[in-house]
Amino acid sequence: MQSQTTQRILMIRPVRFGFNEQTAASNSFQDASLAGRPVEQAQADAQREFDEMVRQLRASGVDVMVYNDTPDPHTPDSIFPNNWVSFHFSGTVVLYPMQAENRRLERRQDIIDDLAQHFHVSKVVDLTAFEKEGKFLEGTGSMVLDRMSRVAFACLSPRTDPDVLAEFSRQTGYKTVSFHAVDETGKPVYHTNVLMCIGDSFAVVCLQAIQDLDERLMVRQELERLGKRIIEITIEQMNAFAGNMLLVKTTRGQKLLIMSKQAHQSLTEKQIDVLDDYAAIQTFDLATIEANGGGSARCMMAEVHLPSK
Repeated sequence: MQSQTTQRILMIRPVRFGFNEQTAASNSFQDASLAGRPVEQAQADAQREFDEMVRQLRASGVDVMVYNDTPDPHTPDSIFPNNWVSFHFSGTVVLYPMQAENRRLERRQDIIDDLAQHFHVSKVVDLTAFEKEGKFLEGTGSMVLDRMSRVAFACLSPRTDPDVLAEFSRQTGYKTVSFHAVDETGKPVYHTNVLMCIGDSFAVVCLQAIQDLDERLMVRQELERLGKRIIEITIEQMNAFAGNMLLVKTTRGQKLLIMSKQAHQSLTEKQIDVLDDYAAIQTFDLATIEANGGGSARCMMAEVHLPSK
């Protein structure tokens, strides 16, 4: 059985990070008051947050592969590579259709070519043609994968289209579980990975955001069927990125649950006690990245599950 976790993480070091006007309409996690501000300060602060996260992950024994972003073309959200690519134990690489035009520029063949020097890449599934139809599926932002059971959870939104989801399922063999989720204003939650994290034997999920009771029950029952202990979070905790966690492992096999400090501070003592049973919690100050980018710790890490050569 494939492992849910990996010790290898791909991260993109930003060079022109800032508030992305093209994504703000569908991402209510971005702080709209930051729109139009010069990128220099946001870039400097984000780079500092990024470098400290990489330093601590490596010190903990995680194999972090860092690629530098390029100044041109300008890709303000390149720090979130998990939206354009995913890497699978079968040797499959999947490329995804992105809603914002400036996010499509993040896709880099040179990174895939470099990884192919060290890992087996048997197939590339390219879903990007759906962009011409205005249909999108933004990687492991749009989907939260149970890799062990090959099940993909996806909340449908302007960035997560059921037709692309069906094609992902056809090409990879994943079963899909789709549903609808909204924030406190009734706006669709833009990415599934801000409301749900799936570990090997637990799941953090904001069931409160799934208003349709039949869909809420379906998601709960599917997680239970997969053998996950459910840790529920509130919409307020979701807004603090408490759903945006990722379980990784170190080269020594220790499990780490990665999240931001804001996410950790939003959790109750009871929730933290439960999560501590499954992994050591590691937190990072990502305030600039969260406010400008509308994404947090999980979004910054693309897991590399490819088999080594």
